[in-house]
Amino acid sequence: MQRSRKYLDKRKALGEAKKPLEPTAALTLLKSVSRDWESVDLDIRLGINTRKPDQNVRGTTVLPKGTGKTARVVVFCKEDKVAEAQEAGADHVGLGELLDRIQGGWVDFDICVATPDVMKDVSRVAKVLGPRGMMPNPKTGTVTNDIKQAIAEIKSGKVEYRADKTGIIHNSVGRASFSVDDLRENLHHLIVQILRAKPATVKGQYVKSISVSATQTPGVRIDPSHFSA
Repeated sequence: MQRSRKYLDKRKALGEAKKPLEPTAALTLLKSVSRDWESVDLDIRLGINTRKPDQNVRGTTVLPKGTGKTARVVVFCKEDKVAEAQEAGADHVGLGELLDRIQGGWVDFDICVATPDVMKDVSRVAKVLGPRGMMPNPKTGTVTNDIKQAIAEIKSGKVEYRADKTGIIHNSVGRASFSVDDLRENLHHLIVQILRAKPATVKGQYVKSISVSATQTPGVRIDPSHFSA
């Protein structure tokens, strides 16, 4: 794949770091070649076997400094919960009409929340939401009767982390416009959550590598020894 001159220049600048860096140095270097609007993303490669159900790593957490964007939230619920969801800040609330729109191809939102009593209805759009990682799930706190709390957490920076089939977790930890201190705090918080989620059956090295990148930059490696659960 042919790379642009700007990308190659950034790769040259970042390539000066021959060894993994401590977090502050890595984020400072990354910010020096990134534009404010770019997402700053964490990639952490784990020594897990994703074919084993007991080694799947997945969870949610609220980043202390937020994500830099306000998530667009859809709430599936019956009429008695509509007002609560709207007052809590949901962007779209309802059931039948929303499900019809989604079946028709509408996916202009970031996350879905549902009350337990409507999950049977919501299941008819599972083929649309599932592949996008937006299907409500009790494990991630998006199937709940406490709509107000769920929306508040999402709007304040709640993220889901999940290892893909290659054992890599990829998550945003903010924007390049964030200060280095804020990015470091988000990064440290998320990595500690992932360390605490280590499956008991994992043998050997759990964290293989850590790197950060921006939307239009190569990655910068971070020394995993700077983090512990």
